[in-house]
Amino acid sequence: MATIEECRVALGKLSDNLAGAEGGVRSAAALDRSLTCRITDLDVTFTGRLENGRITVLDTYPGAPGEKAEIRLAMSGDDLVAMVDGELNFAKAWASGRVKLEAGLRDLLRLRTLL
Repeated sequence: MATIEECRVALGKLSDNLAGAEGGVRSAAALDRSLTCRITDLDVTFTGRLENGRITVLDTYPGAPGEKAEIRLAMSGDDLVAMVDGELNFAKAWASGRVKLEAGLRDLLRLRTLL
């Protein structure tokens, strides 16, 4: 099972990957939105922002998110690490329910290019 620190590192790596992306992926990630990533097996939530193609983690809280962010992710820590390391395909994980992504319709339409 991934640790909280391994999940934090994975989110940093995801941020670096988004910042280095080109074309449609870069434009899809160029939102300015609040973001939460709930790690279900650790019962923690990372809060932050997706801004200019980067994810900035602002805090970590025990349990479910206190406020509803504009973009909400939920998954196990192992799935987060596997996705960032390229061992788990986001679209397949999302389609199978291993990863949950919630956002407004417009944001979902933009984020679909990341899938």
